[in-house]
Amino acid sequence: MKHKIDETIATRAYELWEKAGKPEGRDEEFWRLAEQELINEDKSSPRRTPDTL
Repeated sequence: MKHKIDETIATRAYELWEKAGKPEGRDEEFWRLAEQELINEDKSSPRRTPDTL
């Protein structure tokens, strides 16, 4: 499961990095942004219940 999450974050981080013009040395920043998007998306999921936290 963790591998799938990391893969999702990596894909989104790459997309964000490309949109920003591919700046060098900011990989951690884009990883955190993508990770936060995933967390925010999960919080708003209608399928999210106390049982699935």
